Amino acid sequence: MIKYKDVNKSYGNITAVRDLNMEIQKGEFFGLLGPNGAGKTTIMRMTAAITPPTSGSIEIDGQKIHRDSTQIKQKFGIVPQYSNLESDLTAYENLEFHGRLYGLPKKLRRKRIDELLEFAGLMDRKKDFARTFSGGMQRKLMIAKTLMHDPEIMLLDEPTVGLDAATRRKIWDFLRQLKDKGIAIFMTTHYLEEAQALCERIGLIDEGRLIELDAPERIIEGVGKFVLDCYQNGKMTQKFFDDRKAAIAAADQIEGGFKVREANLEDAFIKLTNKDLGVQNEI
Repeated sequence: MIKYKDVNKSYGNITAVRDLNMEIQKGEFFGLLGPNGAGKTTIMRMTAAITPPTSGSIEIDGQKIHRDSTQIKQKFGIVPQYSNLESDLTAYENLEFHGRLYGLPKKLRRKRIDELLEFAGLMDRKKDFARTFSGGMQRKLMIAKTLMHDPEIMLLDEPTVGLDAATRRKIWDFLRQLKDKGIAIFMTTHYLEEAQALCERIGLIDEGRLIELDAPERIIEGVGKFVLDCYQNGKMTQKFFDDRKAAIAAADQIEGGFKVREANLEDAFIKLTNKDLGVQNEI
């Protein structure tokens, strides 16, 4: 559905994306995982035709994306990292405004608004100004607004950034419902548990380069299903094993503190890049 061919993006002397080749399938929940500053938002902006690649191409259903691709752009629903709501409009008016922008007929527009407010659990707040909503409610309204023109693909850039843990999980449930409706979802995140909980496939990106592309469980299995954390001389090291027995056997040879546990995506990322998922400024 979305195909990236030898995509590069540079800003002056800074290369944000390097030699990107990958495909996102129809109806797939795909996640791009990496530290802030790795180039995730740049990839999202190129996919949405907001900024062009320096070289290479991005195709949707075999058609190249460019800024004038109005017909192709209508296949997208874009939820940016920060709020794009009109704070002085009500929930209903935000959806009405978006529907008008996309030329939806009045009857269809009002039908969609009612359906989406109900779907988002915001029907009882439809007359309230967006500025009065909590962070989680605003995020749901942003997603509902994006769904007004019935897109085939949802692009979500860090959809739960800044939200508390309980609210994030409510957004996860909301996104799962979208996936069940057959909508393809392309999400960027630096939350490991989010990517592991939601995504069918994950691309690990570091310094603008795709370093791994597979299902979360297979990425983890590739480095080892179990981790032996060793604490010696004030320093922690990690060793990876395919089974728990081997990890425990290795632990018996260690002097000092240790812990045997199942590996996760953070372990895989650190193993593959020799760095953690620290928070920096996104390119």
